[in-house]
Amino acid sequence: MSENYDAGSIQVLEGLEAVRKRPGMYLGDPHDGSALHHCIWEVVDNSVDEHLAGFNDVVEVVLNADHSLSVRDYGRGIPVDKHEEFGISAAEVIMTKLHAGGKFDNSSYKVSGGLHGVGVSAVNAVSEWMEVEIHRDGTVYKQRFEAGVRVSELEKIGTCNDTGTIISFKPDRSIFTNIVEFDFDQIDSRLKETSFLNAGLKIIITDERAEEPHSVEHHYAGGISEFVKQINARRETLHPDPILISGEKEIEKGPVSIELALQWSDAFSETIQCYTNIIRNKDG
Repeated sequence: MSENYDAGSIQVLEGLEAVRKRPGMYLGDPHDGSALHHCIWEVVDNSVDEHLAGFNDVVEVVLNADHSLSVRDYGRGIPVDKHEEFGISAAEVIMTKLHAGGKFDNSSYKVSGGLHGVGVSAVNAVSEWMEVEIHRDGTVYKQRFEAGVRVSELEKIGTCNDTGTIISFKPDRSIFTNIVEFDFDQIDSRLKETSFLNAGLKIIITDERAEEPHSVEHHYAGGISEFVKQINARRETLHPDPILISGEKEIEKGPVSIELALQWSDAFSETIQCYTNIIRNKDG
């Protein structure tokens, strides 16, 4: 450590460099697996937001044989037109700029999972590589990044009859240590919960790392009522169906809606699980 402390000692971390330097500030602990899996939640939650906006009913998650992971949705597709302020595509802005997204007002999303706009750009920063493929307006676009830095332009690579976004990334093992492999059971448990919270959303998880790939599908039309039934599956319930209460109130910044499911059982203790914008409130 140098004894000199002057202007030359002051560092300014630009763009995604700060995320690579201190990933724990953005994604969680990079050593115990929490940040590794949080990368998945950030990407998946963007696809879920398209469901909440009414444009997507299926999310596909694939654990690839090369230890990368892909998330596919059938929403509107990330915008590809040029962003006026930055002079690059809106897709590249979303992938490389912190606090960038369409969730800071009610014009694009009335409800979304989280509102800070850090998500996918932070995942890009801590990835060895990330590729985004966009199906929009009959055209397929693709762009690649390495360590959060663009290595190719957003290119047209074909045509399509569908819409949606595919994001694939491989975590950078120079950042993640100790736990560097995705845990299928943890992913399955978290995304099962996500499917319950979004009635009608189908989430398909496929693990292609073994010799024989296997898939799990979650699709719950009953939403949180079905969730409560599952929680009480091994208990003696006092009434057969959960009580469902829902309502909405208009406030200055738009509508606020609430949904509540209740069911009494013979359990000695109560179970209360609370979520805001589909994100679990760990402390109630």
